[in-house]
Order: sequence, then C-alpha cells, then structure tokens
Amino acid sequence: MIKGIYETHINVENIEKSIDFYQNVLGLEKCGYNDERRIAFFWVGKPQEYMLGLWEKPKTEIVTMHFAFRCDKEDILNKSVGFLKARDLKPYNFLKDKTEKPMVFAWMPAVAIYFDDPDGHCLEFIAILEGEPKPELGIISYEKWLES
Repeated sequence: MIKGIYETHINVENIEKSIDFYQNVLGLEKCGYNDERRIAFFWVGKPQEYMLGLWEKPKTEIVTMHFAFRCDKEDILNKSVGFLKARDLKPYNFLKDKTEKPMVFAWMPAVAIYFDDPDGHCLEFIAILEGEPKPELGIISYEKWLES
C-alpha cells in the first residue's frame, strides 16, 4: 500500500528567511504560502511528486530535524560541495571529519554529504549506489567503496 513519503514538514523561526533559503539558495519551487498561518510549501523534485512544508514557530518550539534530498550520484560526487560552498553553506560528511568529502553508507549502499539550514536542521544530499550492500564496511570514502 505505501509507495513512498509524499511530504515532510519542519518548524522554522523566520518564515521569510527560510523561504529565501529553500527557494533562492537551494532552488526549490514554492507552491504555496499562507501569511496568516505563517506556512510555506515547496515542491521537491517534480511538482506534485514530493512536498516540503515550513511552519513558523517560536525558537523555543523548534526541534531540529533531519531529512535528505535524493540526488544523482555524479552530482553528489562532482558538484555538491561546490554547490554548497557557492551558497555560503558548510558541507560536512556523516563522520564530521572536516574533509568535506561525501561518504558512503555501505549498508545501503549510498553516497551522501550534509549541510544545515538556517534553523540548524540537518539536510543531506544522497544517492543510492549500484552494487550489493556491504554493512561490514561501515561508513567509508567513495574511493574505498570502489575498491571493495
């Protein structure tokens, strides 16, 4: 019956600042806004395929969350770090080893890089890799994944 997740909602402290981030920094298409309710909605990927909702709340009511954007492997490996840095965002990998290199979760397998939004929500670019999962390898560099 379940075919996927259609929408994700997070709380943000300043709706205008967050709209600017998700629309102008990340390039998502805004598909809805209600100033009275202080909410905004964005299409992620193709319109009507997946939606992100932002709800303005006082800072004391915001719990930081995590979600990932599905991307192409080549974009993560060759463009993601430059994309993030060009937008004054700080890329980091799951190990937070300060290398700014995407890492492979061998149990999936998938390659990913992380960054934060203005409210501290942990965002991720992720791509599933071809090949069989190798959970015994843990979290490794893409180069080590290719050697495995």
